[in-house]
Amino acid sequence: MAGLNKDTPTPVALTVHSASRVLEVGFSDGKTFRIPFELMRVYSPSAEVQGHGPGQETLQTGKRDVNVVDIEQVGNYAVKPTFSDGHDTGLFTWEYLYFLGLQQDELWVDYDKRLHAAGVLRDDPMPEKAGSSCGHHH
Repeated sequence: MAGLNKDTPTPVALTVHSASRVLEVGFSDGKTFRIPFELMRVYSPSAEVQGHGPGQETLQTGKRDVNVVDIEQVGNYAVKPTFSDGHDTGLFTWEYLYFLGLQQDELWVDYDKRLHAAGVLRDDPMPEKAGSSCGHHH
């Protein structure tokens, strides 16, 4: 796990808005981001989503209504949200939250492109996992 860049702004306020499904993060540089839970879930830094190398990502769908039911701080560098679909293995570092907040418009566009390329819709249910999800190909 890479250490924090000393220049990375740190969160000074973190609010989970369950009704609007956004995580509001205020950073020490004065910026405040409202990061949708869906975006966090789709771009979760966990191995389950990112895979174990480039091209191994698992495209997440049907996450529009996902909620954050719990969020715990991990050391002084990250938070670990528990999502309503049971996903809880993503460690969101301050840098990553900042990146998600700053780049969210581009990330939505990228997500849209990936959905289109895979021929799936944003609200499609995730395919059921058969055993381990590592290494299978469509």
